[in-house]
Amino acid sequence: MCIEKNIQTVKAFFAAIGRGDRKALLALVAEDIEWIIPGEDWPLAGTRHGHAGLADLLETASKSIETSTEPREFVAHGDRVLVVGFARGKIKATNKTFEDDWIFAITVRDGKLQSIREYVDTQALARASRMDASPRPSPIIDDGAAQRSS
Repeated sequence: MCIEKNIQTVKAFFAAIGRGDRKALLALVAEDIEWIIPGEDWPLAGTRHGHAGLADLLETASKSIETSTEPREFVAHGDRVLVVGFARGKIKATNKTFEDDWIFAITVRDGKLQSIREYVDTQALARASRMDASPRPSPIIDDGAAQRSS
């Protein structure tokens, strides 16, 4: 498949994400897709396989995160398409916001996305996902004023 067709397939994939169109997403990915999202301490991190893994990722995302994703640049060579973009969002459990510059490395074969590897700001996402510790009472500071006044 030509490079331009691969870019169009990836653009269609991001458009389907933007519309929340799961049926279109599944039509654009291979049955055995692998999607890798690095990191720890945030809901979407991990490796998903196949349509079931993609469905799990989408379900987890809809329950745990609000985000707007903006792909800004598409660079292709052979069956690889790199997408440079930006996301802004909020982790629902913590109500904390994040901003994330990202790159997706996508392999397209036979007109379908075969693999996706995200390069994201894992620290920004982990920070937004981290629950704050329960507030501690303020320490009582004894500056000796009570003894001087007696």
